[in-house]
Amino acid sequence: MYEYTWYQWLSFFYIYCFFGWIFESSYVSAKTHRLVNRGFLRLPLLPLYGTGAVMMLWVSLPIQSNLIMVFAAGMAAATLLEYVTGWAMERLFKVKYWDYSQKPWNIKGYICLSSSIAWGFLTLLLTEILHHPVEQFVLSFPPLAEVWAVCLVTLCFTLDTAQSVRTALDLARILESMTRIRGEWDELQVQIALLKAEAKDEAAARLLQLQANASEAAVRQKIHLEQMTGRVGELYEKRRELLSRVGSRHRNLLLGNPSATSFHFGQAFLELKHLLDEKRK
Repeated sequence: MYEYTWYQWLSFFYIYCFFGWIFESSYVSAKTHRLVNRGFLRLPLLPLYGTGAVMMLWVSLPIQSNLIMVFAAGMAAATLLEYVTGWAMERLFKVKYWDYSQKPWNIKGYICLSSSIAWGFLTLLLTEILHHPVEQFVLSFPPLAEVWAVCLVTLCFTLDTAQSVRTALDLARILESMTRIRGEWDELQVQIALLKAEAKDEAAARLLQLQANASEAAVRQKIHLEQMTGRVGELYEKRRELLSRVGSRHRNLLLGNPSATSFHFGQAFLELKHLLDEKRK
């Protein structure tokens, strides 16, 4: 069993990527009550599921006759894969594209007990039921036709992955700029409020002292206030320009991962997701 050629293994990988996309998209669409094209790619493929399925097949090889061991091995291998993938993606893109933080027995939001148990049952489902008809389907193809088909899908998959990585990196840069603008904006608002309060206090003091002319300090204060107000306007324009850079691929990336979070970008990430949700409605 499982003695396959390289192109047959790739065929299994893409088939299970597609099955994973169907499962995740259906589950998330039902949960959010709207159609969701789940995943990191634009193609209907979820590489985590394809990689997990291939790993499950491999780890079950020495223990095929022991279902408890198959369950445990599949659960452990898939959980490790999910943790490493989630950790690496957050380090690279500064966004956690799935987050189990609200679920019990989770580790840094990358994995959780319920998900790990589900991986174990999926391993049993895969090895005992799903893989047999999939295996017959793949082995029924003429080798030359299958090689061409696998090469074509691999080309599309590679191009989509490269474009999706560029999109995610660009989204990280946009969110980083928005976070920086938000920080400067908030700081300026505080300074403007303080200057206005000081100006009112000085004006009251001058009235009490019957000073007819404004002091040099008050003039400098007014100029400073005007400069900061102008800077607020500049920041607003920069923010508007950044939002105009958010295209369909950025929207698909965020809307396709409704549970995504970002510790690094915080408020800017939530704000952008809210704006995209509003536009979608």
